[in-house]
Amino acid sequence: MKLFAISDLHLSQKENREALEAFGAGTERRFDEDWLIVAGDVGERVEHLQFALAILTRRFQRVIWTPGNHDLWCPAGATDRTRGQARYDELVDICRNAGVLTPEDPYERWPGLSDVEGADADQRPIYIAPLFLLFDYSFRPADVPREAAVAWARASGVAASDETLLNPDPWPSREAWCHARCDLTERRLAALPPEARTILVNHWPLRYDLARPPRIPRFSIWSGTSRTEDWGRRFRARTVISGHLHLRTTLARHGVRYEEVSLGYPRDWRRERGLAYYLREILPTPDDRFVPPHDPYRRAPPLPETRGLY
Repeated sequence: MKLFAISDLHLSQKENREALEAFGAGTERRFDEDWLIVAGDVGERVEHLQFALAILTRRFQRVIWTPGNHDLWCPAGATDRTRGQARYDELVDICRNAGVLTPEDPYERWPGLSDVEGADADQRPIYIAPLFLLFDYSFRPADVPREAAVAWARASGVAASDETLLNPDPWPSREAWCHARCDLTERRLAALPPEARTILVNHWPLRYDLARPPRIPRFSIWSGTSRTEDWGRRFRARTVISGHLHLRTTLARHGVRYEEVSLGYPRDWRRERGLAYYLREILPTPDDRFVPPHDPYRRAPPLPETRGLY
Protein backbone atom coordinates (compact mmCIF):
# COMPACT_ATOMS: atom_id res chain seq x y z
CA MET A 1 0.00 0.00 0.00
CA LYS A 2 1.40 3.38 -1.05
CA LEU A 3 0.48 7.05 -0.82
CA PHE A 4 1.10 9.13 -3.96
CA ALA A 5 0.64 12.82 -4.69
CA ILE A 6 0.24 15.04 -7.73
CA SER A 7 -1.11 18.54 -8.37
CA ASP A 8 -1.77 21.02 -11.16
CA LEU A 9 -3.35 18.63 -13.63
CA HIS A 10 -4.70 21.67 -15.54
CA LEU A 11 -7.28 19.78 -17.54
CA SER A 12 -8.16 22.83 -19.61
CA GLN A 13 -5.07 21.79 -21.58
CA LYS A 14 -5.79 19.19 -24.26
CA GLU A 15 -2.47 17.37 -23.75
CA ASN A 16 -3.14 17.06 -20.02
CA ARG A 17 -6.63 15.64 -20.55
CA GLU A 18 -5.25 13.10 -22.99
CA ALA A 19 -2.54 12.10 -20.51
CA LEU A 20 -5.13 11.54 -17.79
CA GLU A 21 -7.32 9.52 -20.15
CA ALA A 22 -4.35 7.36 -21.12
CA PHE A 23 -3.53 6.86 -17.44
CA GLY A 24 -7.11 5.79 -16.77
CA ALA A 25 -6.97 3.26 -19.59
CA GLY A 26 -3.51 1.99 -18.68
CA THR A 27 -2.94 -1.48 -17.29
CA GLU A 28 0.86 -1.44 -16.99
CA ARG A 29 0.72 -0.63 -13.29
CA ARG A 30 -1.98 -1.23 -10.71
CA PHE A 31 -2.87 1.19 -7.91
CA ASP A 32 -5.86 -0.69 -6.50
CA GLU A 33 -4.53 -0.65 -2.92
CA ASP A 34 -2.96 2.81 -3.08
CA TRP A 35 -4.10 6.29 -2.08
CA LEU A 36 -3.67 9.47 -4.13
CA ILE A 37 -3.46 13.11 -3.05
CA VAL A 38 -4.59 15.67 -5.64
CA ALA A 39 -3.28 19.02 -4.41
CA GLY A 40 -5.31 21.50 -6.44
CA ASP A 41 -5.59 23.12 -9.86
CA VAL A 42 -7.43 20.27 -11.52
CA GLY A 43 -9.08 22.78 -13.85
CA GLU A 44 -11.17 25.92 -14.16
CA ARG A 45 -14.55 24.24 -14.57
CA VAL A 46 -16.45 21.82 -12.34
CA GLU A 47 -16.52 19.44 -15.30
CA HIS A 48 -12.73 19.18 -15.07
CA LEU A 49 -12.96 17.95 -11.50
CA GLN A 50 -15.73 15.50 -12.35
CA PHE A 51 -13.71 14.17 -15.29
CA ALA A 52 -10.60 13.70 -13.13
CA LEU A 53 -12.37 12.01 -10.23
CA ALA A 54 -14.23 9.60 -12.53
CA ILE A 55 -10.84 8.29 -13.66
CA LEU A 56 -8.82 8.54 -10.46
CA THR A 57 -11.38 6.95 -8.14
CA ARG A 58 -11.39 3.91 -10.41
CA ARG A 59 -7.62 3.52 -10.24
CA PHE A 60 -6.98 4.29 -6.55
CA GLN A 61 -8.48 2.92 -3.37
CA ARG A 62 -8.73 6.43 -1.86
CA VAL A 63 -8.45 9.93 -3.34
CA ILE A 64 -7.79 13.06 -1.26
CA TRP A 65 -8.39 16.51 -2.75
CA THR A 66 -7.73 20.12 -1.91
CA PRO A 67 -8.51 23.10 -4.19
CA GLY A 68 -6.14 25.44 -5.97
CA ASN A 69 -6.69 28.92 -7.32
CA HIS A 70 -7.67 27.74 -10.83
CA ASP A 71 -10.40 25.53 -9.35
CA LEU A 72 -12.01 28.65 -7.84
CA TRP A 73 -11.80 30.94 -10.88
CA CYS A 74 -14.95 32.47 -12.32
CA PRO A 75 -14.82 34.84 -15.32
CA ALA A 76 -16.41 38.25 -14.86
CA GLY A 77 -19.97 38.30 -16.15
CA ALA A 78 -20.45 34.52 -16.02
CA THR A 79 -23.99 33.78 -14.90
CA ASP A 80 -23.79 29.98 -15.00
CA ARG A 81 -20.97 29.68 -12.50
CA THR A 82 -20.77 29.72 -8.72
CA ARG A 83 -18.07 31.89 -7.22
CA GLY A 84 -16.19 32.36 -3.95
CA GLN A 85 -17.37 30.26 -1.03
CA ALA A 86 -20.26 28.89 -3.10
CA ARG A 87 -17.82 27.61 -5.72
CA TYR A 88 -15.70 25.91 -3.05
CA ASP A 89 -18.82 24.33 -1.51
CA GLU A 90 -19.86 23.04 -4.95
CA LEU A 91 -16.47 21.39 -5.46
CA VAL A 92 -16.61 19.82 -1.99
CA ASP A 93 -20.03 18.35 -2.78
CA ILE A 94 -18.70 16.87 -6.04
CA CYS A 95 -15.83 15.25 -4.16
CA ARG A 96 -18.03 13.87 -1.40
CA ASN A 97 -20.44 12.39 -3.92
CA ALA A 98 -17.44 10.61 -5.45
CA GLY A 99 -16.21 9.36 -2.06
CA VAL A 100 -13.22 11.72 -2.11
CA LEU A 101 -11.75 13.25 1.07
CA THR A 102 -11.79 17.09 1.24
CA PRO A 103 -10.54 19.79 3.65
CA GLU A 104 -14.02 19.78 5.19
CA ASP A 105 -13.81 16.14 6.30
CA PRO A 106 -12.12 14.60 9.34
CA TYR A 107 -8.42 13.98 8.81
CA GLU A 108 -7.84 10.32 8.08
CA ARG A 109 -5.19 8.15 9.68
CA TRP A 110 -2.89 6.45 7.21
CA PRO A 111 -3.60 2.72 7.48
CA GLY A 112 -0.43 1.49 5.77
CA LEU A 113 3.19 1.32 6.86
CA SER A 114 4.53 4.66 8.03
CA ASP A 115 8.05 3.87 6.91
CA VAL A 116 10.14 1.12 5.42
CA GLU A 117 10.04 -1.91 7.66
CA GLY A 118 12.77 -2.34 10.23
CA ALA A 119 13.81 -1.62 13.80
CA ASP A 120 14.11 2.13 13.14
CA ALA A 121 10.74 2.52 11.45
CA ASP A 122 8.64 5.41 12.75
CA GLN A 123 5.48 3.77 14.07
CA ARG A 124 3.68 6.90 15.29
CA PRO A 125 0.25 7.42 13.73
CA ILE A 126 0.16 9.64 10.64
CA TYR A 127 -2.86 11.75 9.75
CA ILE A 128 -3.38 13.08 6.22
CA ALA A 129 -4.64 16.67 6.43
CA PRO A 130 -5.89 18.32 3.22
CA LEU A 131 -5.88 22.09 3.79
CA PHE A 132 -7.49 25.04 2.01
CA LEU A 133 -5.71 28.24 3.06
CA LEU A 134 -5.46 30.63 0.08
CA PHE A 135 -3.02 33.59 0.17
CA ASP A 136 -2.87 37.04 1.77
CA TYR A 137 0.01 38.85 -0.04
CA SER A 138 2.28 38.44 3.01
CA PHE A 139 4.96 36.52 1.06
CA ARG A 140 6.83 39.74 0.23
CA PRO A 141 9.91 41.62 1.48
CA ALA A 142 9.56 43.47 4.77
CA ASP A 143 10.05 46.86 3.09
CA VAL A 144 7.09 46.38 0.71
CA PRO A 145 3.83 47.46 2.37
CA ARG A 146 0.68 45.43 1.71
CA GLU A 147 -1.00 48.21 -0.26
CA ALA A 148 1.98 48.31 -2.66
CA ALA A 149 2.41 44.54 -3.08
CA VAL A 150 0.52 44.07 -6.35
CA ALA A 151 2.18 47.12 -7.94
CA TRP A 152 5.57 45.84 -6.74
CA ALA A 153 4.98 42.52 -8.50
CA ARG A 154 3.66 44.17 -11.66
CA ALA A 155 6.72 46.43 -11.84
CA SER A 156 8.73 43.30 -12.70
CA GLY A 157 6.21 42.17 -15.31
CA VAL A 158 4.49 39.62 -13.06
CA ALA A 159 0.70 39.40 -12.95
CA ALA A 160 -1.81 36.93 -11.56
CA SER A 161 -5.28 36.21 -12.91
CA ASP A 162 -6.40 35.67 -9.31
CA GLU A 163 -6.82 39.45 -9.10
CA THR A 164 -9.80 39.29 -11.46
CA LEU A 165 -10.95 35.66 -11.46
CA LEU A 166 -10.73 34.53 -7.82
CA ASN A 167 -13.78 36.07 -6.18
CA PRO A 168 -13.86 35.94 -2.34
CA ASP A 169 -17.67 36.35 -1.88
CA PRO A 170 -19.08 36.57 0.75
CA TRP A 171 -15.78 37.48 2.38
CA PRO A 172 -14.77 41.15 2.02
CA SER A 173 -11.37 40.22 0.53
CA ARG A 174 -9.13 37.31 -0.37
CA GLU A 175 -7.06 38.10 2.73
CA ALA A 176 -10.12 37.85 4.98
CA TRP A 177 -11.05 34.50 3.47
CA CYS A 178 -7.46 33.29 3.87
CA HIS A 179 -7.33 34.32 7.54
CA ALA A 180 -10.67 32.67 8.30
CA ARG A 181 -9.41 29.44 6.72
CA CYS A 182 -6.16 29.64 8.71
CA ASP A 183 -8.05 30.16 11.99
CA LEU A 184 -10.29 27.15 11.34
CA THR A 185 -7.48 24.89 10.15
CA GLU A 186 -5.12 25.81 12.97
CA ARG A 187 -7.71 24.76 15.54
CA ARG A 188 -8.33 21.45 13.78
CA LEU A 189 -4.63 20.59 13.50
CA ALA A 190 -4.03 21.50 17.14
CA ALA A 191 -6.75 19.02 18.16
CA LEU A 192 -4.91 16.02 16.68
CA PRO A 193 -3.38 13.55 19.16
CA PRO A 194 -0.10 14.99 20.49
CA GLU A 195 1.86 11.90 19.45
CA ALA A 196 0.57 11.99 15.88
CA ARG A 197 2.54 13.03 12.84
CA THR A 198 0.95 14.62 9.80
CA ILE A 199 1.02 14.83 6.04
CA LEU A 200 0.00 18.45 5.38
CA VAL A 201 -1.49 19.06 1.92
CA ASN A 202 -2.12 22.56 0.59
CA HIS A 203 -2.08 23.86 -2.96
CA TRP A 204 -0.08 26.92 -1.99
CA PRO A 205 3.37 26.52 -0.33
CA LEU A 206 3.43 26.95 3.45
CA ARG A 207 6.77 28.80 3.59
CA TYR A 208 7.91 32.04 1.97
CA ASP A 209 11.37 30.64 1.14
CA LEU A 210 9.65 27.91 -0.90
CA ALA A 211 7.30 30.30 -2.72
CA ARG A 212 9.73 32.33 -4.85
CA PRO A 213 10.02 30.87 -8.36
CA PRO A 214 13.53 31.71 -9.58
CA ARG A 215 12.36 33.33 -12.81
CA ILE A 216 9.41 35.22 -11.32
CA PRO A 217 10.16 35.62 -7.58
CA ARG A 218 7.58 38.37 -7.11
CA PHE A 219 4.83 35.89 -7.91
CA SER A 220 5.29 34.94 -4.25
CA ILE A 221 2.59 37.38 -3.13
CA TRP A 222 -0.05 35.10 -4.68
CA SER A 223 1.58 31.93 -3.30
CA GLY A 224 0.65 31.57 0.36
CA THR A 225 0.57 33.20 3.77
CA SER A 226 3.25 33.84 6.40
CA ARG A 227 0.85 32.50 9.04
CA THR A 228 1.88 28.96 8.08
CA GLU A 229 5.68 29.40 8.17
CA ASP A 230 6.12 27.16 11.23
CA TRP A 231 3.28 24.70 10.61
CA GLY A 232 5.60 21.98 9.33
CA ARG A 233 7.40 21.79 12.66
CA ARG A 234 4.53 22.88 14.87
CA PHE A 235 2.18 20.17 13.62
CA ARG A 236 4.83 17.46 13.44
CA ALA A 237 4.69 17.07 9.69
CA ARG A 238 6.51 14.18 8.16
CA THR A 239 5.85 15.72 4.75
CA VAL A 240 4.29 18.95 3.49
CA ILE A 241 2.82 18.71 -0.01
CA SER A 242 2.05 21.63 -2.31
CA GLY A 243 1.83 22.57 -5.97
CA HIS A 244 1.09 25.93 -7.63
CA LEU A 245 4.62 26.82 -8.80
CA HIS A 246 5.14 24.12 -11.46
CA LEU A 247 8.59 23.44 -9.99
CA ARG A 248 8.83 19.78 -9.05
CA THR A 249 11.18 19.58 -6.09
CA THR A 250 11.85 17.82 -2.80
CA LEU A 251 13.41 20.18 -0.25
CA ALA A 252 14.09 19.94 3.49
CA ARG A 253 13.43 22.64 6.06
CA HIS A 254 14.03 22.04 9.77
CA GLY A 255 13.88 18.29 9.31
CA VAL A 256 10.59 18.36 7.33
CA ARG A 257 10.27 17.25 3.70
CA TYR A 258 8.55 19.77 1.43
CA GLU A 259 7.30 18.22 -1.80
CA GLU A 260 6.18 20.32 -4.78
CA VAL A 261 4.29 17.74 -6.84
CA SER A 262 2.87 19.62 -9.83
CA LEU A 263 2.35 18.28 -13.32
CA GLY A 264 1.79 21.74 -14.83
CA TYR A 265 1.14 22.99 -18.32
CA PRO A 266 2.27 20.91 -21.34
CA ARG A 267 5.55 22.85 -21.42
CA ASP A 268 6.30 21.67 -17.87
CA TRP A 269 6.29 17.90 -18.43
CA ARG A 270 7.26 15.33 -21.03
CA ARG A 271 4.32 13.65 -22.71
CA GLU A 272 6.20 10.49 -23.65
CA ARG A 273 6.71 9.70 -19.97
CA GLY A 274 2.99 9.58 -19.23
CA LEU A 275 1.19 10.85 -16.16
CA ALA A 276 2.19 7.91 -13.95
CA TYR A 277 5.81 9.03 -14.06
CA TYR A 278 4.86 12.25 -12.26
CA LEU A 279 3.09 10.59 -9.35
CA ARG A 280 5.24 11.27 -6.28
CA GLU A 281 5.46 8.48 -3.69
CA ILE A 282 5.06 9.94 -0.21
CA LEU A 283 4.65 6.78 1.89
CA PRO A 284 6.03 4.36 2.81
CA THR A 285 9.27 5.15 0.95
CA PRO A 286 9.69 8.80 -0.07
CA ASP A 287 10.55 9.45 -3.70
CA ASP A 288 13.90 11.22 -4.05
CA ARG A 289 13.88 11.74 -7.82
CA PHE A 290 13.24 15.45 -7.42
CA VAL A 291 15.82 16.33 -4.79
CA PRO A 292 17.90 19.06 -6.49
CA PRO A 293 21.72 19.07 -6.27
CA HIS A 294 21.36 22.56 -4.83
CA ASP A 295 18.51 24.68 -3.56
CA PRO A 296 17.07 26.49 -6.60
CA TYR A 297 15.47 29.15 -4.42
CA ARG A 298 18.89 30.39 -3.28
CA ARG A 299 20.51 30.54 -6.66
CA ALA A 300 23.10 33.26 -7.13
CA PRO A 301 23.05 35.35 -9.18
CA PRO A 302 19.27 35.29 -9.56
CA LEU A 303 17.76 34.58 -12.94
CA PRO A 304 16.09 37.57 -14.63
CA GLU A 305 12.47 38.07 -13.82
CA THR A 306 10.08 37.34 -16.69
CA ARG A 307 6.35 37.67 -17.09
CA GLY A 308 4.31 34.97 -15.42
CA LEU A 309 0.56 34.51 -15.57
CA TYR A 310 -0.79 31.74 -13.32
